[in-house]
Amino acid sequence: MIQVNGISQQGFAGKTIRDLLQAQGLNPERVAVEQNGEIIRRANFDSAQLFDGDKIEIVHFVGGG
Repeated sequence: MIQVNGISQQGFAGKTIRDLLQAQGLNPERVAVEQNGEIIRRANFDSAQLFDGDKIEIVHFVGGG
């Protein structure tokens, strides 16, 4: 089980950050992701693996004016 923005999620251990974002319906180009306190670069979303106990924070970028 992992924590995503403070909410427990199951079924993501062994998957990647990109898998998580796709499951959440999020555009990888419009979010920032932190895994256990470390910012994950977009270029690494395909290779950054998720493990049981991970704490993930996803921040959405919103445009406006």
